[in-house]
Amino acid sequence: MPDFFQILDDLWRFDLTSLDEVSLTAIFLIIVITTFVTEDGACLAAGALAGQGRISFAFAVGACFAGIFIGDIGLYVIGRVSGRSIVNTAIFKRFVSDESLLTASEWLEKRGVAAIFISRFVAGLRLPTYFAAGFLKTNFVKFTFYFVLAAAVWTPLIVGSATFAQKIISPRHFIISVVLLYVLLHLGINLSTWKRRRLFIGRLKRITNWEFWPLPVFYFPVLLYVFWLALRHRSLTVFTCANPAVEAGGFVGESKHEIYNGLAAAEENKHFLPCHILLPKDEPKEEVLADFERWRVAHDLDFPFVAKPDAGERGKEVEIIDELARLSDRITTMSDDMIIQEYVEGPEISVFYFRYPKEKKGRVFSVTEKEFPYVTGDGNATLEKLILKDPRAVSLAAKYFEQNHYYLKRVPEEGEKVQLIRIGTHSRGAIFKEGGHLLTEELELAIDRIVRNYKGFYFGRFDLKAASTEEFRRGKDFKIIELNGVTSESTNIYDKRYSLLNAYGILFKQWRIAFEIGAENAGRGCERTGLRTLFNLFFGLGTGSATGGK
Repeated sequence: MPDFFQILDDLWRFDLTSLDEVSLTAIFLIIVITTFVTEDGACLAAGALAGQGRISFAFAVGACFAGIFIGDIGLYVIGRVSGRSIVNTAIFKRFVSDESLLTASEWLEKRGVAAIFISRFVAGLRLPTYFAAGFLKTNFVKFTFYFVLAAAVWTPLIVGSATFAQKIISPRHFIISVVLLYVLLHLGINLSTWKRRRLFIGRLKRITNWEFWPLPVFYFPVLLYVFWLALRHRSLTVFTCANPAVEAGGFVGESKHEIYNGLAAAEENKHFLPCHILLPKDEPKEEVLADFERWRVAHDLDFPFVAKPDAGERGKEVEIIDELARLSDRITTMSDDMIIQEYVEGPEISVFYFRYPKEKKGRVFSVTEKEFPYVTGDGNATLEKLILKDPRAVSLAAKYFEQNHYYLKRVPEEGEKVQLIRIGTHSRGAIFKEGGHLLTEELELAIDRIVRNYKGFYFGRFDLKAASTEEFRRGKDFKIIELNGVTSESTNIYDKRYSLLNAYGILFKQWRIAFEIGAENAGRGCERTGLRTLFNLFFGLGTGSATGGK
């Protein structure tokens, strides 16, 4: 009898003759295991096999139902036993967004266990709803009853549809049939309602517009160029010497608190820094709240505040906190040290700066002006519908839904402008524009003085806020919201005037400068960060003690 891997190989080769020799138990197990990866795919494949007469329809339904039962009960158990510990992990967030989990939780609380039945027929809500049912400790008996009832209706429908369609699409070719059925099923789901059609259009726009491409896709050519620079400089990590004052030059995971303290070491710089406090993750919640309150009173500050991970990046988990209750929730769930920073009103820009160590004066590489997108009410459409109707906002609808979850059903008045985000990060939906018109000699001199007062920093991007754009031009009274190191991005590339090739040209030049500064500092005795340390930093494993290495 062929083994499991031989069966998979035969399926891939469109060769189903060996299935005649395979026990029904083996086929049953393959279908059950496949449901753990993709329920829809497993049901379509089982239906296609039934359509070819390889297995009976009842057998196909039974195998799919068994896999769905085990998998969905498992989701409930995981949510109930370990929900709080895994809900904030990167792996979980990759499959379940905060917005979908929040929607599922509210839906369960509003509709009760009936939501469990309905979610079986609503794509994208099954996983978060069943996980949320366990997380919220929904009655297990009621959960099981409604979920089994829904699966008993849904499973024969999708398996039966595949069985019927198999005989029409490609009776002899199993893989072709399953792939086409899968595409048609999800295309039908995406086109079934106006909302789904708009979300589908948004996904298509993200594919065709490089501004929204996934980072691994967009940055692949940059990575190749970095390797070329490494060969040219005979060192893979010499760029980490670009900023000796910052761990690994600011490659990843650098402490914002330490950077703020480094800037504040010079009395002249303190004027440009908003107040902040570091809240450690290991202290009891009551002590952390007490420390925060003492700090707030001492600096005569009040809500809102900005909360951010001490070692975060690309706006991850950055939030504007408007009340003490929300801050208390953040402290309860924080897995890393967190910074609370004074909130600064006004426009925001980014200034990318560099200085070669041998030069007395640094230069501004680029300036980016940030816009916070908004939609305009018409007195009829909800905020959710306004986002979906907007030509650009629809591309990032999921992000905007997540950040405006509690207001999506509100109907803005005619002419009312509703700002969609409050965080000036591209990954969160901010619009970035070329800001060269804001650069003045006064601003460049102010930035240069600030950096020269921060010994050991030569290359990075400032995020600044001020009461008005005129304050930027004057080089006075702006505040440094953040300073990022060697892997900073020259964010003006996202201006619509720049093509993909223009963007790569800017990033290539940026990295060339980083390597040159790093090489110059290395020649002066700066120790390169080791590959093992970079690896540990990238994967959040700590810095270890590995240094050196070229």
